[in-house]
Amino acid sequence: MFRLSKLADYATVLMACLAEEGSAPVSAQALAERTRLEAPTVAKLLKQLAQAGLVVSTRGANGGYRLARAADAIAIADIIAAIEGPLGMTECSIHDGLCGRQHYCTVSSNLRKISAAVEGALRAVTLADMAAPPRQWQPRISVERVGAVEA
Repeated sequence: MFRLSKLADYATVLMACLAEEGSAPVSAQALAERTRLEAPTVAKLLKQLAQAGLVVSTRGANGGYRLARAADAIAIADIIAAIEGPLGMTECSIHDGLCGRQHYCTVSSNLRKISAAVEGALRAVTLADMAAPPRQWQPRISVERVGAVEA
């Protein structure tokens, strides 16, 4: 089964919570309480998101975390990549030359197409889309367009 990891899922939840707050900084503890996630997990994810340039932290009594840029400028693919690393269905779709079967594999080019389509779909959905009420969201990418993505 192809599935998003729990940490990438939780990071998306944290980022959506920050998007709802706008530019006001929110403490890691407040984020843990609002999202009902464990404080150590929240701290770990915020550190990774900050290293990826998706959130900024401010120290002090009025400090906390906020989005580094507008929610509509952050793709879900950015959040997943910050937690999981480069997006790809298989190792060969991320790094060329790492697979010993590459020279005679009959499916690698098609797997690259699938990876590109999945990444395109994840890039088409922004954090603003995720933070919006579900009925307001409309996909910006059609199924036909996803299928047309070339490697």
